[in-house]
Amino acid sequence: MTAIRACTREDFEQIFALLRQLWPDRTLDRDALSQVYCRGLASDLQRFLCAEEEEENIVGFCSLTIKNNLWQAGYLAHIDELVVRKEKSGRGIGGALLDAIIEAAKQAGCSRVELDSGFHRTEAHRFYQQHGFENRAYLFSKTL
Repeated sequence: MTAIRACTREDFEQIFALLRQLWPDRTLDRDALSQVYCRGLASDLQRFLCAEEEEENIVGFCSLTIKNNLWQAGYLAHIDELVVRKEKSGRGIGGALLDAIIEAAKQAGCSRVELDSGFHRTEAHRFYQQHGFENRAYLFSKTL
């Protein structure tokens, strides 16, 4: 059975493995990501959830950032990461994480939740559309 719960510091190594799966073409800096992860855990503006199977085996991760937003005249939630271990895909874990993180956004007073997804992730796009998300904008990005 899979349970959704808030992440802890002790979960980082398993979550790091999931991030490597999410970004296979990037070289990840474990120490830098650990610092960012710990800052997120301590922040009132971020939520980290994981899907855990028996024996403390983390099979999914989702993160959310809350921001004060003029366009929404209140709080807007942004899903930063959502990943499920490949071999566990198609079992409802991603949907359970998505539902839980949306509930966390509602509890934080957010009136809208958004996310971005790379052009090549067409399966993810279908997943989000099946869960009521609409493609309403382009994301523009610039490295600093």
